[in-house]
Amino acid sequence: MKTQTVLITGASSGIGLGLTKGFLDAGYNVVANSRRVTSAGTLSPAPDLLLIDGDIAEPATAKMLIEQAERRFGRLDVLINNAGIFVPKPFVEYTPEDFHRVLSTNVHGFFHVTQEAIRHMQRNGGGQVLTITTTLAQQPVAGVTSALTSLTKGGLNAVTRELAIEYAAEGIRVNAIAPGIVDTPMHRPESHETLKKLHPIPRLASVQEIVDAALFLVRAPFITGEVLYVDGGAHAGKW
Repeated sequence: MKTQTVLITGASSGIGLGLTKGFLDAGYNVVANSRRVTSAGTLSPAPDLLLIDGDIAEPATAKMLIEQAERRFGRLDVLINNAGIFVPKPFVEYTPEDFHRVLSTNVHGFFHVTQEAIRHMQRNGGGQVLTITTTLAQQPVAGVTSALTSLTKGGLNAVTRELAIEYAAEGIRVNAIAPGIVDTPMHRPESHETLKKLHPIPRLASVQEIVDAALFLVRAPFITGEVLYVDGGAHAGKW
């Protein structure tokens, strides 16, 4: 079987970096993108790893990513929409600049890259789209002010199901992973004890647990339209 190629956005740190390393270890070719992935110092080019700088909110970046993936590895099999911005503020304190910034990455970036990827997959007989969202879109938590996250990531959960139905007959699967709080450099160690309380299973998720979920969905040919919660049970309701 020919080696499959995965495009991962937001790949230079956190979950995206873990996904990049996890898929490389699993034998995939990886195209890794972020605004400054080539200078971040967390990844080095290799025969099975292509690093591409670019802002996915720009349509030209999306087109370039797909074209370079095809030129380097022959085709694109899996798109992982990981890039995202979280701005925690009370709803009435969000500025127009906050709104534009979050929408640009979380929605515009998803739209442009996914559209180009699906066009490529239609020409090549199928593929997969996997999007990293958040459990907060399903289960808000008192004290966690995340309206822009719910507005944008909740839309991504909904469009995941829509696209799964729209493209199932063309061999294109579309799924999402909705994590809880993940142990990444985004969260200071001194905040972990408080953050653990946001999950019924009282700990943070590891990056590897998100990677494992992604590999499972990519390898599960009869699953599409799924939002897989990796959140210690938080989406199940109040606890």
